[in-house]
Amino acid sequence: MKLGLVGFPQVGKRTLFRLLTGQQGDLRDKKGATLGLAKVRDVRFDRLVEIYNPRQRTPAYFDFVLLPDLDKQTSRNEQIMGGLEKVDVICHLVRNFEDDTIFHVEGSVDPRRDIEIFHGELQLNDLLFIEKRLERLAKEQNKKKDAQKAALETDLLLRMKAHLDKGCLLRSFELGETEEKLIASYPLLTRKTVIIILNVGEEELKDEGLIPGLRERFLEQGFEWIAVSAKIEEELALLDPEERQIFLKELHLDQPALDRLTLLCYTALGLISFFTVGADEVRAWTNRQGTLAPQAAGVIHSDIERGFIRAEVMKYQDLIKLGGEQKVREVGRLMQKGRDYKVEDGDIINFLFNV
Repeated sequence: MKLGLVGFPQVGKRTLFRLLTGQQGDLRDKKGATLGLAKVRDVRFDRLVEIYNPRQRTPAYFDFVLLPDLDKQTSRNEQIMGGLEKVDVICHLVRNFEDDTIFHVEGSVDPRRDIEIFHGELQLNDLLFIEKRLERLAKEQNKKKDAQKAALETDLLLRMKAHLDKGCLLRSFELGETEEKLIASYPLLTRKTVIIILNVGEEELKDEGLIPGLRERFLEQGFEWIAVSAKIEEELALLDPEERQIFLKELHLDQPALDRLTLLCYTALGLISFFTVGADEVRAWTNRQGTLAPQAAGVIHSDIERGFIRAEVMKYQDLIKLGGEQKVREVGRLMQKGRDYKVEDGDIINFLFNV
């Protein structure tokens, strides 16, 4: 599961990438994308570490890919679109701060325009793919063996093309189960979840109307939204915990925006965390939403999945509210769950197994 960060030049992508991954961008793939691991900044994990004071602490991570700058050169943008095909969620970083010393490729700061330009590129990419696929299907319809399937797919793609021609994204195009299977392997970018990250200045960070105003304009696109000031996050990263809290209080913020961003990215990828705790280690395990307990156990070790007996589950909020494991047991909130239990975000689990 990967998340791709993309945007125009001089919007703060490399700064944000470094803040999220701790990397300068040394590791690159063949297409020039920079690879990294971003830690999920989860206050629940931090609180569990405080409670158990373990010898080892292992937070959750997700794959983060920094793509090259968007450009007015079509050939370069084709390369970027190819990179986006390989990610599961697109993070579009948009500049919303004024600085006369930093140029903007379009000549002025206008987040609405930049969002429209980029997502027009995504729509064009999908239209070109669909047109090429329709040309190929027209040839396949002459083969009796594939004629019925080709006809079904042709009809579907023509409807999708009409949807895109109206300026809509394919995320809002409803698909049946059979239709989902027909196009499951196709690199259609406007079907992907998109997070719009506004890189703002300090004043814009306090502007409560900024995101609602933009969200209203792009309501049909269904984007996720968050405002981050990369400059402020850089300053916060240099402070010790006590100074950081004072600075956040001055900004009227409960937590750094990067903390909220990593959780938003994690959720957008369809991921949750469950925890294992103890004096040896507190660890956050990454899981897909809706995963059953035995498969969640398999994330830890295949033997635990194979010999699964049951899962002892505490809810994080119960542990914090009641003040410890013993209290959770005393009030009957340590739950015994079987094979049909769907692991929930924030569960604290001890798996019992026998092999």
